[in-house]
Amino acid sequence: MQYPYDISVVVPLFNEEESLPELVRWIKRVMHAHEFSYEIILVDDGSTDRSWDVIHDLGAEDNTVKGISFNRNYGKSAALNEGFKRCSGEVVITMDADLQDSPEEIPALYDMIKHQKFDMVSGWKKKRYDPPSKTVPTKLFNAATRKLSGIQLHDFNCGLKAYRQLLVKSIEVHGEMHRYIPVIAKWNGFTKIGEKVVQHQERRYGTTKFGLERFVYGFLDLLSITFVSRFKKRPMHFFGTLGTLSFVVGLGITFWLIVQKVFQLYGDGRVRDVVDQPLFFLALVAVIVGVQLFLAGFLAEMVSMASSRRNEYLIRDRVGMIKK
Repeated sequence: MQYPYDISVVVPLFNEEESLPELVRWIKRVMHAHEFSYEIILVDDGSTDRSWDVIHDLGAEDNTVKGISFNRNYGKSAALNEGFKRCSGEVVITMDADLQDSPEEIPALYDMIKHQKFDMVSGWKKKRYDPPSKTVPTKLFNAATRKLSGIQLHDFNCGLKAYRQLLVKSIEVHGEMHRYIPVIAKWNGFTKIGEKVVQHQERRYGTTKFGLERFVYGFLDLLSITFVSRFKKRPMHFFGTLGTLSFVVGLGITFWLIVQKVFQLYGDGRVRDVVDQPLFFLALVAVIVGVQLFLAGFLAEMVSMASSRRNEYLIRDRVGMIKK
């Protein structure tokens, strides 16, 4: 298959007006040195500074630079998802706009996808210049993700990654799930996932855009993607199994209580009403919960069959690409 470009570089950004010109020049130097055909897609995630004006000027100077501007801040996952929808390169490189990811890594990442036949390659910032408040929680999340996914990567959240185009066109990311793209890729059948140690630069301009809340959201998204990836196409398998177990347990307890009542199976000779026993109410709850889980499973099956695409974002403007 012929592709318009060897490489598409997708850069999500928020308030990075100072670093953008230097980043674009750096990427272009690397591309020209290795004679790659390329496009640079800058996705402005609702910046409140002059980032979009800078992107507009860069696009006017060079048609390899393309831009997308969200009407408001949707988050990094939304920016990446929109960039993936618009890219045309055989290999897709993602990187952050703050100059902490080095474009010098691009040729080696391209080679791993193109010639070593990886589906995706994730960067590993083995030596980091971030404070402990950021690195320690990141290590915990990486360990938890490795355990749940079975993917042996050191740095799931590294912004510098390379993908085969088929992969990025086959997945959707939303919420805070950009850090779990390797997990999404694996559960979509892209199992050849590699890793490369990459340089991590010190931030030159501005401040980090992520707070501690991202770790809370990240953990919830890990649970969500684990559940959705396994049961998205068959939610009744999950809810139905739990509902059956709960219903059977409740029904079994009720039957035993009735048997006790009928045959007066009490050691002290007393006859107790069924409703006087706490087990009766536990059995009742179990039966009701079982029925509700069944209904949830049926509704989930209906929704999964009828749902449309969820990633629709209001785009304010574009540079260098056809509006759809």
